[in-house]
Amino acid sequence: MAVVLALTSAVVYGASDFLGGLASRRTSVFGVVALSQVVGLTALLVLLPWLGGPVGAADLGWGAAAGLAGAAGLVVFFRTLARGVMSVIAPVTAVTAAAVPVLVGLAGGDDIGAWAGIGIALALGAVVLVSAESGLSALRAARPAALAPALLAGGMFGLFFVLLDRTSADAGLTPLVTARIASVSLVVLLALAGRQSLKVTRSALPLVAVSGMGDMAANALFLLATQADGQLAITGVLASLYPVSTVVLAQVVLRERLVGAQVAGLLAAATAVVLITLPA
Repeated sequence: MAVVLALTSAVVYGASDFLGGLASRRTSVFGVVALSQVVGLTALLVLLPWLGGPVGAADLGWGAAAGLAGAAGLVVFFRTLARGVMSVIAPVTAVTAAAVPVLVGLAGGDDIGAWAGIGIALALGAVVLVSAESGLSALRAARPAALAPALLAGGMFGLFFVLLDRTSADAGLTPLVTARIASVSLVVLLALAGRQSLKVTRSALPLVAVSGMGDMAANALFLLATQADGQLAITGVLASLYPVSTVVLAQVVLRERLVGAQVAGLLAAATAVVLITLPA
């Protein structure tokens, strides 16, 4: 069940990112991030009476810390994209986000089988390949100045998974409330400090709303995966396969062409999922 939940969260994460990316082409990025997270928080509060659980101060603290990490990662990621080469930044960020929960999980004693270990390694490679929109040749032209913030953004995204995994199993989705409040607050404060617009055009509102609800649903699915006794090394890397969903939607909706590396990445991701689900 944990594997299914984590994999579903990856699909929803990728779809949400795709819609958020479309909205960001039409209006302020900070506005898209802030409003989408407010929409997600509103949806969560509506469902909380049925999906919430008893929490302590520690659960709320871990949730808030996760929210801050995720929001910080988004801000660094967007700023890096604006200044650097997307074909380099995207795969570096994605593989770092996938590697962090794997390393933390293994260090924390996650006992995975041989097949799962091979699948995790293959999944990390798949994330790089799928995110390489201009092929792997672009990575050879990467400059250290661009890699450092990309690594930082990926580290923050990975830390989001790690911190949510620290919440108690019976907390339900309640820790996501403090996570979302913290992330919205940080994004708004940074936008105001940098004099960035928080306005969202009317044409982008439907995309932002669906993106926000999708992002919250993905967060919920991942949190439920960790609460279902899922090992962080496995649930983290499966959830980090979200670029696969984004790339597939870009091909279907926007008719974007896949390069050879991305095709290989899709095949590697499918193989990795099969290997991870095999018995030890």
